[in-house]
Amino acid sequence: MARIAVGGFHHETNTFVPTVTDFAYFCVQRDRPPLVRGPDVLAWMPKAAYPLSAFMDYFGSRHEWVPLVWTSGGAGGMVTRDAFERVAAEMVGLLSQQMPVDAIYLDLHGAMVSEDYQDGEGELLRRIRAAVGPDMPIVISLDYHSNVTPQMTALADAIQVFRTYPHVDRKDTGERAARAMERILAEGRPKGRALRKLPFLIPLHAQCTMVDPSRAIVAEAVRLEHAGILSLSYLAGFPPSDIYYCGPSVVVHARTQAEADAAADALARFIALREPDFAEPLFTPEEAVAQAMKIAATATRPVVLADTQDNPGAGGSSDTTGLLAALVKLGAQGAVLGHLYDAKAAAAAHKAGEGSDITLALGGRHGPDGVEPFCATFRVKKLGSGKFRTTGPVAGGRDVDFGPMALLSIGGVDISVTPKRVQAHDQAPFRHLGVEPAAQKILALKSSVHFRGDFEPIAEKVLVVVAPGQHLADSTRYPFRNLRPGIRLTTLGPESAGPQGQPWRAP
Repeated sequence: MARIAVGGFHHETNTFVPTVTDFAYFCVQRDRPPLVRGPDVLAWMPKAAYPLSAFMDYFGSRHEWVPLVWTSGGAGGMVTRDAFERVAAEMVGLLSQQMPVDAIYLDLHGAMVSEDYQDGEGELLRRIRAAVGPDMPIVISLDYHSNVTPQMTALADAIQVFRTYPHVDRKDTGERAARAMERILAEGRPKGRALRKLPFLIPLHAQCTMVDPSRAIVAEAVRLEHAGILSLSYLAGFPPSDIYYCGPSVVVHARTQAEADAAADALARFIALREPDFAEPLFTPEEAVAQAMKIAATATRPVVLADTQDNPGAGGSSDTTGLLAALVKLGAQGAVLGHLYDAKAAAAAHKAGEGSDITLALGGRHGPDGVEPFCATFRVKKLGSGKFRTTGPVAGGRDVDFGPMALLSIGGVDISVTPKRVQAHDQAPFRHLGVEPAAQKILALKSSVHFRGDFEPIAEKVLVVVAPGQHLADSTRYPFRNLRPGIRLTTLGPESAGPQGQPWRAP
C-alpha cells in the first residue's frame, strides 16, 4: 500500500478580459464544487465527475489517500496574486505536513495564468518538487485546452489529458492517470520526456473532437501508444492566453528518450499536415437568426445557435445581448436563450413573482465596447432555486447551485437568467425552469463546443454565431505581446511578431 497525496487546482485563463478571478470566486459553489481541503476532498470528489474522482475509484482501498486541496475557478480573467498564493501555499503546506508520501496525483487544468506567472501549473509543480525532491513520482491530468509548457513536461512523470471536446471523458482521464501511476509505482519513473509545440493557434470552435481533423488526431495519438510509452497526449491549447507557450501541443512520457521523441515527432507531423482542415462557418447574429427561423419553419427539432464569443467557459461575461437583440428584432418564435448572467435581474424577478411584468435593463454590463443592456418589459414566466442535479454527458451527476434563477419572456423569446456565470452545456437547468429543450424551435446557447454533448443529439442544425463578446473567435484580433515568434495566430493565418519586450504583466 502506498500513501498517495491528491489535490487539484483548475483555472482556464483568458488574459484579454478585464475582470480578474479572485480567491472568493474559487470558494463559491456554482456548476462545480467549492474549494475543499483535507478530509472534505474525500467527501466531495467521489460524488463529482472529475479526473480525481475516477483516480481514487480506480484504486479504491488499495492505497492510503492524503487529501490536500481541490478547487476550480472555471474560466475567466487573470487569477489574482492573492488567489494563486493562497491556494498554492495551502496545497504545499498541507503536503509538507503530511510527509512522507510515496507519490502525488494532481488534477489540474493547464491554462492557468496568474498576475505573476504565465505558467501557473508549472509554478505549482515547481514548488511541489522543491518540497518533495526530484525522485517523487508525480502524475497529473490536464484539460484538452491546456497550454503545455516545458516546465510542466519536465516536472511531471506522466500527463494524461481529456481526449474529447465536449469533455465527456473526465473520469476516463482520471482512470488513465491511475493506470500510469500504477506503472510508475511498479516500474519506476520514466526517463524520456518530449514536448512539441505546433506552429499555429486553433480557435476553440474548431477544436471539437466529434468531427475531423480533431477526431482523427486523437485517434492517431491513441494508435501511437505502445508498451514503452507511459502517456502520449494531444492538447489543442487555449488561444486567448497571452503567454509565450500558448497553443497546441504534443507531450509524451516514455521509458526512453528515443521512444518519447519518436512518438512526439510522429504525432506532431500528423497534426501539422491537417492545419488547413480546421474550419467552421461563422454567422452574424442576424444571419444566424434568419437562417434558424427558416429552418425551424419545417423542422421537428430545434436549431441551436452557439453564442461562442460570450462563452463563459472561455472567459466570456455571459451577459452580452447581441444575439438576444437579433432574436427579438427578427420576431423569432419558440426561442430560448441561456444562460444570461444578471444577478440584479434575477433578484428583481424573484421579488416581482411569477406572472408579473417587469421593466429591466437586462445584461450588457461587462463589455466589450458597443455591448449595451437590453431595455424592455419582460414577463416573469418561471422562477427556480437554481439547485438541481445535472444530467448531460459533459457535466452530468453534479449537484449544482446556480443561485435563484428566472425565466423571462419577451415576444416569442424566453431568457434563462442566472445570478452566476455558467455555461449552457446541460439540459437540466432549462428543465429546472420548466423548459423542455427538445420541444423548442430555437435554442440560443452561451457556449462554444461543450453544448454539443447534450444538445447536438436533439438539434436539427447547429450554427456558430459571432455576436460581440469577450472571447474572440478570430485570434488575429487579440493584441498578443508575449506569444513566441513565428506562431500563426490562427490556422493558415498571419504570424506572431514575438514578445514585445515588456516584462510579463496582465495585458
